[in-house]
Amino acid sequence: MAGESNPNYHRLHVRAVMDETADCKSLVFDVPPELAAAFAYKPGQFLTLRLPVNGRHVRRCYSMSSAPATDDAPRVTIKRVAQGLGSNWICDHIKAGDGIEVLPPSGMFTPHAGLDDNFLLLAGGSGITPVFSILRSALHQGSGRIVLLYMNRDESSVIFRKELMALAATYPTRLQIIHWLDSVQGVPSLAQLAELARPFADGHAFICGPGPFMDASVEALRAIEMPSEHIHVERFMSLPDEEDTAQFNAAADTDAAASVIAEAQVELLLDGEVHQLACSGGQTILDAALAAGIAAPHSCQAGMCASCMCRVVEGSVHLRHNEVLDKKDLAKAWTLACQALPTSTRVRVEFP
Repeated sequence: MAGESNPNYHRLHVRAVMDETADCKSLVFDVPPELAAAFAYKPGQFLTLRLPVNGRHVRRCYSMSSAPATDDAPRVTIKRVAQGLGSNWICDHIKAGDGIEVLPPSGMFTPHAGLDDNFLLLAGGSGITPVFSILRSALHQGSGRIVLLYMNRDESSVIFRKELMALAATYPTRLQIIHWLDSVQGVPSLAQLAELARPFADGHAFICGPGPFMDASVEALRAIEMPSEHIHVERFMSLPDEEDTAQFNAAADTDAAASVIAEAQVELLLDGEVHQLACSGGQTILDAALAAGIAAPHSCQAGMCASCMCRVVEGSVHLRHNEVLDKKDLAKAWTLACQALPTSTRVRVEFP
């Protein structure tokens, strides 16, 4: 039932609710001192919220628009969507002082090489949220040039419009913002995206927005020969309800039963520390880590979000379900801890 708590989540109180546009709000969370380390985050990461909606546990991932070096509290920005369950419930019900169950930050959509690179940021609609975090962090802590291509339906739907204007005025030699309004210019074509991006092909690209926009952006960047390792994409998705995830994973366990090792020793490298785990048959590496009290990054627990992405450096695993890793990732031995069942007696994995 929706009243039951989950020990993997922490209950945070909402410090403030801010209207960004007519259909978009930001929530600022108070993080108590004892949870400060757990909720330290990198620009571009997200929080997973556990919401009591219609008697079920609805989980949704929301990117943080705050910048860790300049903001004293994490902030997520949430836009209403047609038929949206979690987002619309938050916009209708949450107010300052309310408590929400939240997982620690997660996500790979962050500048791993540092903030001094040149950045080409492409955002569509509410996809500005993680991009805004990266933009502000790079301006404050980095030294490179930053170009933001920001696509919206019309001027009234531009999230963070005033903040972006202020940043452009403060950093005139480092920040260039190119707005594109569909109501004025039409939906940008692949050729138009390529022409806009071409002068900035030497940067690292971070893309977030509606699926067709992101697909077109990736294709445009490939057309101007930006290296694939410089192209980073964040896709928003709705996670299955907690109750459905348990049934889903149980079915996957049945399919994998023949190849799973009854008892495996797992060595896990996380944040510079090495942990030794016993992983029983049918238990994923993430399950074993959480049972041992190790705060391994995770979110959906259904092979859909890549929060628990790690690399197998010794041994082998069965990936029971995967919707995020492509052939290149798999060839480099990346796996998902929430779906990884050991198929050798010893497994060693490293988290990035």
